[in-house]
Amino acid sequence: MAFTYFFRDMATLEALQRHAVPHLRGRMHIHIWDAGCAIGAEPYSLAMVLREAFGPFHFRNVRIHATDIDTTGEFAHTIASATYPADAIRRIPPRFFARYFAPAPHKPAHFTIKDEVRRAVAFHRHDLLSLQPIRTGLDLVVCKNVLLHFHEGQRAAVVRMFAEALAHGGFLAFEQTQGLPAGTEGLFQRVTPEAQLFRKVADPR
Repeated sequence: MAFTYFFRDMATLEALQRHAVPHLRGRMHIHIWDAGCAIGAEPYSLAMVLREAFGPFHFRNVRIHATDIDTTGEFAHTIASATYPADAIRRIPPRFFARYFAPAPHKPAHFTIKDEVRRAVAFHRHDLLSLQPIRTGLDLVVCKNVLLHFHEGQRAAVVRMFAEALAHGGFLAFEQTQGLPAGTEGLFQRVTPEAQLFRKVADPR
Protein backbone atom coordinates (compact mmCIF):
# COMPACT_ATOMS: atom_id res chain seq x y z
CA MET A 1 0.00 0.00 0.00
CA ALA A 2 1.73 3.15 -1.21
CA PHE A 3 -0.45 5.70 0.61
CA THR A 4 1.21 6.56 3.87
CA TYR A 5 3.01 9.38 5.62
CA PHE A 6 5.41 9.92 8.48
CA PHE A 7 4.04 9.44 12.00
CA ARG A 8 0.71 8.17 10.75
CA ASP A 9 -1.29 6.46 13.54
CA MET A 10 0.68 8.10 16.33
CA ALA A 11 -1.45 6.33 18.96
CA THR A 12 0.04 2.97 17.95
CA LEU A 13 3.59 4.33 18.00
CA GLU A 14 3.00 5.69 21.49
CA ALA A 15 1.51 2.37 22.62
CA LEU A 16 4.59 0.55 21.35
CA GLN A 17 6.78 2.96 23.26
CA ARG A 18 4.84 2.43 26.49
CA HIS A 19 4.18 -1.32 26.33
CA ALA A 20 6.74 -2.99 24.04
CA VAL A 21 9.90 -0.99 24.66
CA PRO A 22 10.22 -1.97 28.36
CA HIS A 23 10.26 -5.65 27.35
CA LEU A 24 12.78 -5.13 24.54
CA ARG A 25 15.18 -2.84 26.34
CA GLY A 26 18.57 -4.38 27.05
CA ARG A 27 18.39 -7.18 24.47
CA MET A 28 21.53 -7.68 22.43
CA HIS A 29 19.58 -7.94 19.17
CA ILE A 30 16.09 -6.59 18.43
CA HIS A 31 14.56 -7.70 15.15
CA ILE A 32 11.43 -5.97 13.87
CA TRP A 33 9.44 -6.71 10.73
CA ASP A 34 7.49 -3.83 9.19
CA ALA A 35 5.30 -5.68 6.68
CA GLY A 36 3.85 -3.50 3.94
CA CYS A 37 6.24 -0.59 4.39
CA ALA A 38 5.52 1.24 1.09
CA ILE A 39 8.08 4.03 0.56
CA GLY A 40 9.43 3.82 4.10
CA ALA A 41 7.56 6.44 6.10
CA GLU A 42 6.22 3.84 8.55
CA PRO A 43 9.50 2.02 9.39
CA TYR A 44 11.46 5.27 9.61
CA SER A 45 8.83 6.77 11.93
CA LEU A 46 9.10 3.67 14.11
CA ALA A 47 12.89 3.89 14.04
CA MET A 48 12.86 7.49 15.24
CA VAL A 49 10.44 6.70 18.07
CA LEU A 50 12.55 3.73 19.14
CA ARG A 51 15.77 5.73 19.08
CA GLU A 52 14.14 8.27 21.39
CA ALA A 53 12.97 5.48 23.68
CA PHE A 54 16.15 3.37 23.74
CA GLY A 55 18.76 6.10 23.49
CA PRO A 56 21.60 6.08 20.95
CA PHE A 57 23.60 3.24 22.54
CA HIS A 58 20.85 0.60 22.81
CA PHE A 59 19.26 1.69 19.52
CA ARG A 60 22.29 0.23 17.77
CA ASN A 61 20.80 -3.20 18.62
CA VAL A 62 17.65 -2.49 16.55
CA ARG A 63 17.20 -3.88 13.04
CA ILE A 64 13.97 -3.08 11.17
CA HIS A 65 13.27 -5.37 8.22
CA ALA A 66 10.98 -3.28 6.00
CA THR A 67 9.15 -5.27 3.31
CA ASP A 68 6.64 -4.70 0.56
CA ILE A 69 5.63 -6.41 -2.65
CA ASP A 70 6.85 -3.22 -4.42
CA THR A 71 5.25 -3.58 -7.84
CA THR A 72 6.58 -0.13 -8.81
CA GLY A 73 10.22 -0.97 -8.21
CA GLU A 74 10.69 2.39 -6.49
CA PHE A 75 10.45 1.52 -2.80
CA ALA A 76 13.91 0.01 -2.44
CA HIS A 77 15.61 3.08 -3.90
CA THR A 78 13.60 5.55 -1.83
CA ILE A 79 14.18 3.68 1.43
CA ALA A 80 17.90 3.23 0.74
CA SER A 81 18.37 6.92 -0.03
CA ALA A 82 16.03 7.98 2.84
CA THR A 83 15.36 11.20 0.92
CA TYR A 84 11.86 12.65 0.77
CA PRO A 85 10.26 15.79 -0.72
CA ALA A 86 9.15 18.56 1.61
CA ASP A 87 5.44 17.82 1.16
CA ALA A 88 5.99 14.21 2.34
CA ILE A 89 7.38 15.31 5.71
CA ARG A 90 5.05 18.17 6.60
CA ARG A 91 3.28 16.14 9.32
CA ILE A 92 6.47 15.25 11.19
CA PRO A 93 6.52 16.61 14.77
CA PRO A 94 9.05 19.48 14.91
CA ARG A 95 11.29 17.81 17.49
CA PHE A 96 11.75 14.74 15.27
CA PHE A 97 12.28 16.82 12.15
CA ALA A 98 14.94 18.99 13.81
CA ARG A 99 16.80 15.98 15.21
CA TYR A 100 16.72 13.47 12.39
CA PHE A 101 16.43 15.31 9.06
CA ALA A 102 18.88 17.43 7.06
CA PRO A 103 18.54 19.17 3.68
CA ALA A 104 19.37 16.78 0.86
CA PRO A 105 22.53 17.83 -0.97
CA HIS A 106 22.00 18.76 -4.61
CA LYS A 107 18.25 18.17 -4.35
CA PRO A 108 16.28 21.32 -3.48
CA ALA A 109 13.14 21.00 -1.31
CA HIS A 110 14.12 17.47 -0.26
CA PHE A 111 15.32 16.19 3.09
CA THR A 112 17.37 13.15 4.06
CA ILE A 113 17.08 11.12 7.25
CA LYS A 114 20.31 11.08 9.22
CA ASP A 115 22.53 8.00 9.13
CA GLU A 116 21.93 7.06 12.77
CA VAL A 117 18.32 6.18 11.81
CA ARG A 118 18.92 5.06 8.23
CA ARG A 119 21.29 2.31 9.36
CA ALA A 120 18.53 0.61 11.36
CA VAL A 121 16.21 0.06 8.36
CA ALA A 122 16.75 -2.39 5.49
CA PHE A 123 14.29 -3.04 2.65
CA HIS A 124 13.44 -6.47 1.23
CA ARG A 125 10.88 -7.27 -1.46
CA HIS A 126 8.35 -9.72 -0.02
CA ASP A 127 4.85 -11.00 -0.80
CA LEU A 128 2.86 -11.60 2.39
CA LEU A 129 0.64 -14.11 0.60
CA SER A 130 3.65 -16.37 0.08
CA LEU A 131 3.10 -17.14 3.80
CA GLN A 132 6.85 -17.40 4.22
CA PRO A 133 8.21 -15.25 7.06
CA ILE A 134 11.34 -13.22 6.41
CA ARG A 135 12.90 -14.82 9.52
CA THR A 136 11.91 -16.29 12.87
CA GLY A 137 12.60 -15.11 16.40
CA LEU A 138 11.18 -11.64 15.71
CA ASP A 139 10.51 -9.31 18.64
CA LEU A 140 7.89 -7.16 16.91
CA VAL A 141 5.81 -7.30 13.73
CA VAL A 142 4.09 -4.14 12.50
CA CYS A 143 1.53 -4.52 9.71
CA LYS A 144 -0.38 -1.34 8.85
CA ASN A 145 -3.12 -0.89 6.25
CA VAL A 146 -2.30 -4.11 4.39
CA LEU A 147 -4.61 -6.87 5.62
CA LEU A 148 -7.72 -4.93 4.57
CA HIS A 149 -6.77 -5.79 0.97
CA PHE A 150 -7.03 -9.54 1.71
CA HIS A 151 -10.09 -11.70 2.24
CA GLU A 152 -10.75 -13.16 5.69
CA GLY A 153 -9.06 -16.49 5.08
CA GLN A 154 -5.93 -14.80 3.77
CA ARG A 155 -5.84 -12.46 6.77
CA ALA A 156 -5.97 -15.39 9.17
CA ALA A 157 -3.23 -17.24 7.29
CA VAL A 158 -0.96 -14.18 7.31
CA VAL A 159 -1.51 -13.60 11.04
CA ARG A 160 -0.70 -17.25 11.77
CA MET A 161 2.49 -16.76 9.76
CA PHE A 162 3.29 -13.70 11.89
CA ALA A 163 2.78 -15.82 15.01
CA GLU A 164 5.22 -18.41 13.70
CA ALA A 165 7.78 -15.70 13.00
CA LEU A 166 7.51 -14.07 16.42
CA ALA A 167 9.48 -15.20 19.43
CA HIS A 168 7.38 -16.21 22.42
CA GLY A 169 6.17 -13.00 24.01
CA GLY A 170 6.78 -11.00 20.83
CA PHE A 171 4.49 -8.14 19.85
CA LEU A 172 2.16 -7.63 16.88
CA ALA A 173 0.79 -4.20 15.93
CA PHE A 174 -1.94 -3.36 13.43
CA GLU A 175 -3.64 -0.24 12.14
CA GLN A 176 -6.30 1.09 14.54
CA THR A 177 -9.08 -0.22 12.28
CA GLN A 178 -7.70 -3.78 11.98
CA GLY A 179 -8.20 -6.40 14.67
CA LEU A 180 -7.27 -10.06 14.83
CA PRO A 181 -9.05 -12.17 12.20
CA ALA A 182 -11.31 -14.99 13.32
CA GLY A 183 -9.47 -18.13 14.32
CA THR A 184 -6.28 -16.40 15.46
CA GLU A 185 -7.44 -14.91 18.77
CA GLY A 186 -5.92 -17.72 20.83
CA LEU A 187 -2.42 -16.91 19.60
CA PHE A 188 -2.31 -13.42 21.07
CA GLN A 189 -3.38 -11.34 24.02
CA ARG A 190 -4.39 -7.73 23.49
CA VAL A 191 -1.98 -5.47 25.37
CA THR A 192 -3.99 -2.24 25.63
CA PRO A 193 -7.44 -0.96 24.61
CA GLU A 194 -5.76 2.17 23.22
CA ALA A 195 -4.29 0.44 20.16
CA GLN A 196 -4.38 -2.75 18.13
CA LEU A 197 -1.33 -4.07 19.93
CA PHE A 198 -1.04 -7.76 20.80
CA ARG A 199 1.47 -10.08 22.43
CA LYS A 200 2.09 -13.68 21.45
CA VAL A 201 1.01 -16.06 24.16
CA ALA A 202 1.07 -19.48 22.45
CA ASP A 203 2.77 -21.28 19.64
CA PRO A 204 0.54 -21.62 16.54
CA ARG A 205 -1.08 -24.96 15.91
